[in-house]
Amino acid sequence: MTKKHLALFVLFALLITAIVLLVPQTQQTAGVIPPATVYNRSEETSSVEKPCSNEHPEWREAQTIEGVEIAPAPACEPDNPYEVAASVKGTNNISMGTLMQTDLAQDALIMGEDTDQDGDPDIIHIKLEVVELNGASPDGEFLIDTYPIAPGIQPGLWVYAPKSRGMAVKNFQSQVANRLLRAPSPTIRVEQGDKVYITLENTHYLPHTIHLHGVDHAWHNAAGEDNDGVEEHPVFPGKSHTYEIQPRHAGTMLYHCHVQTAQHFMMGLNGMFVVEENRPNNWVQTFNVGAGQVRHPSVAVKADYSQEYDLLYQSIDKKLAQIIQNASDPRLIAQRMSRDYNMTESFENYFMLNGHSFPYTLRDSIINVGDNEAIKLRIANTQRTAVAIHFHGHKATITAYDGVDQPEGLRLTRDVFDIAPAQRIDLKLLTQNNGVNSYGPGLWMFHDHVPTGTTSDGMEPGGNMALLAYKQLVDEQGMPKMHDEMLGEVFSKDYYAKKQAPWNQGDFKHLLGDAGLIAPPYWQIIAFGLAAGLLVGLVLVFAIKRK
Repeated sequence: MTKKHLALFVLFALLITAIVLLVPQTQQTAGVIPPATVYNRSEETSSVEKPCSNEHPEWREAQTIEGVEIAPAPACEPDNPYEVAASVKGTNNISMGTLMQTDLAQDALIMGEDTDQDGDPDIIHIKLEVVELNGASPDGEFLIDTYPIAPGIQPGLWVYAPKSRGMAVKNFQSQVANRLLRAPSPTIRVEQGDKVYITLENTHYLPHTIHLHGVDHAWHNAAGEDNDGVEEHPVFPGKSHTYEIQPRHAGTMLYHCHVQTAQHFMMGLNGMFVVEENRPNNWVQTFNVGAGQVRHPSVAVKADYSQEYDLLYQSIDKKLAQIIQNASDPRLIAQRMSRDYNMTESFENYFMLNGHSFPYTLRDSIINVGDNEAIKLRIANTQRTAVAIHFHGHKATITAYDGVDQPEGLRLTRDVFDIAPAQRIDLKLLTQNNGVNSYGPGLWMFHDHVPTGTTSDGMEPGGNMALLAYKQLVDEQGMPKMHDEMLGEVFSKDYYAKKQAPWNQGDFKHLLGDAGLIAPPYWQIIAFGLAAGLLVGLVLVFAIKRK
């Protein structure tokens, strides 16, 4: 090929490229399109969801199962009451019919004898597993055991879960995790003085431990083995280890993995651990799956409060979470998480309350209240950064820090509560309409007042926003009234994928929505015409010379 031919070839290539790039449309999107947050694969075909699926409305009712009184739960997605009953009585003390209404294994929770003869079991055997959510499947280009934290958002997560049976997914046609397998790791409740055996059966592909943060425990178990769950004694895949405790001190504590703590903690391996006061006939709800409302409070809590809620705040770095979505080989995951990923350069993209971000927090994290109630709130911060939890319309009182009760004279009443990473506080929230404790009935927001806390990868409203809702302002499906227009916008994958304007509906859409379509600029039309004409001319000249 001569230099002349080469030059012509290059010119042809450049002209064709310019024509493709400059081809004008009759209309084009105005303005600059922001970088997209592409949502992950899903079984949903529509970008818009119903605010409440209303899958199990019968679970919301107050009921008695296996002799266990279960409080009503008006939320859209209440916990399975059969799992509540099993969490109170133990899987060994319920009928097979009740057990089959759960996803719990037969040995997930074994209640032993009543050693102090006060009417409740004092020897407790708990079995936990490590479950991966939204991880890569080795069988294809899709995620498995999917668990969205908000519309279209499925970050990779690890959680502790009670030992389960059957399939991890809802059914044979689904890739969605069953209800037992979800974030956050369940709140675990035991009674002061109980002899508790917690066995980690590690069915995961990486080593893990359970560290009982703030819980009274000996350094060695009875066999002289590790009892502190530290990194030096990991439980490797396919192995199990039992931690033994007999806590003398009641309060709100934590548990978490202490293998490569920074990464595993941020991946979701943490949960609340509550030691209840020892009282007669005190059958506590050992697992509060998904946290949120405690449907069978302890004797001590019921003596002073009308309701109890567990509130666990978490954050996710999407760069860390994507590691398990881009590989299924444990060696690659270990390399990318342990050596390639730098925790000191981490960033928090997603902020969750009880395993969900807004608007999914409206499904299971609404605090439903009536007038003149006393509500107990246990709050834990497992984010990488501090939170500043603010309640609209109410001021609550701190009754305990890190599981230690505060004397009456040191109890602070505030509307913003600073909570450092791994710190816990207990609050007493009164709905007495006196201008201090409560300003009256409403749909009062509560959220992290650190500005990023109410965003999901930069989109607001998102993050850990939720509602303290008075019962008369919640509909029969547990969703807030008077919010139809907003719910129609935010229950959309396109909203959090940044494909939809925040005010895309209503009378002001033309002012605040997308700018719409405009004609392409004249320079683009002229440049396209010149490039196309030059190309045609060159082709004709070349064809004539060839003759």
